[in-house]
Amino acid sequence: MSDALINSLAAAVEARPDDLTLRLHLAEMLVAAGRGPEAIGHAAQILAREPGNTGAQQVMARALGETAPPAPPAGGEQAPPTATVAPEAGAQPPEAATERPATGGSKIDWAAMEEQFGDVVPPRFARADGEPDPVRGHADRAFDVERSVVTLADVGGMAEVKKRLEVSFLGPLRNPKLRSLFGKSLRGGLLLYGPPGCGKTFLARAVAGEMGAAFISLSITDVLNMWIGSSERNLHDLFESARGHAPCVLFLDEIDALGHKRSQLQSSMRTVVNQLLTELDGVDGGNDGVFVLAATNAPWDVDAALRRPGRLDRTVLVLPPDRPAREAILEYHLRDRPVVGIDLAAVAAATEHYSGADLAHLCETAAEYAMRDSIATGEVRMISQADMLGAAREVRPSTDAWFATARNVAMFANESGEYDDLAAYLKKRKIR
Repeated sequence: MSDALINSLAAAVEARPDDLTLRLHLAEMLVAAGRGPEAIGHAAQILAREPGNTGAQQVMARALGETAPPAPPAGGEQAPPTATVAPEAGAQPPEAATERPATGGSKIDWAAMEEQFGDVVPPRFARADGEPDPVRGHADRAFDVERSVVTLADVGGMAEVKKRLEVSFLGPLRNPKLRSLFGKSLRGGLLLYGPPGCGKTFLARAVAGEMGAAFISLSITDVLNMWIGSSERNLHDLFESARGHAPCVLFLDEIDALGHKRSQLQSSMRTVVNQLLTELDGVDGGNDGVFVLAATNAPWDVDAALRRPGRLDRTVLVLPPDRPAREAILEYHLRDRPVVGIDLAAVAAATEHYSGADLAHLCETAAEYAMRDSIATGEVRMISQADMLGAAREVRPSTDAWFATARNVAMFANESGEYDDLAAYLKKRKIR
């Protein structure tokens, strides 16, 4: 089978992802070419849309037959271990003289290991060759600047959040003449809050991808340093990097940890919050083209000064996905898994109030059910509707605990009305 023909067909499928006939033909060619794992992914996408597609089921069965591990011997016997012949006493292979001795008699090529893992795990202490150990948080550090390929079209649901983003930043960016006419700047910030696992980070990446902008993600570990003044310098370097890559989406994850209420902090952390306020104001450099997105599970712990106009002045509640969004999330996590006869609408109906992370865990649990049976019987079987519903009974929504805490804030600490949307949602769910 010609690889060039398969590649051409794969490109056609990528251009027309909803053409199931074309995708099935590609899957058949992949199986015939001995590329079973790739065929499984395409067959799974067909079965996710048409559970009764017999052609896809046959391709799936053929691909699984090629990629399945060999069944264990009858009676649970295991193959005898391979015999090894001990070297004669005193004998040494020629290469042993060049290896460094290691504890316990094992031979480890430390030079090869350093070459392999040196760029992954930097040394923790001073090096023997006298070179300085790199210090985390140095002023010359390079931040990871990404280019996101995710757009808002890939985000299921969140209609109100998308509308707010369009009005506050995306619309003015696409229409510079209107932006100039109405005097709308490209600076500003948006605070996303809600239960964990509902897609706040994914949404931030989608905003960057929508506008073709750079994306920089920051967590508290990227800022804090034990040396006095280093944390503030790290924060300044971060904003300078964002300004240098404008237009840029700067994502501040867990902003309640970095911008906690100063009245509850020690003096060393209060200076970090002060520095964050200064950078958001753009006193030392213009923030035009830098759009700050912050996320938190506890907006009530964020310092009030961070949320005044001109900083993180817009707040949006990110709720658990609705039913269409849950179907899209389930379809995404089942896309490259062997599935048969799954009714996504029924599973979505049984998973109300589940977060996106809960749904991903549900698909993982259903896959474990099918894999466990495959190991026990020695025959590979696909993930079924019974597996999905069984996983839904086992995996419970993680958002309930968050709403129990948020309820007290919405009822007793909402004097300014900033949590009216949360109170309306709780009333709709009848959480009192």
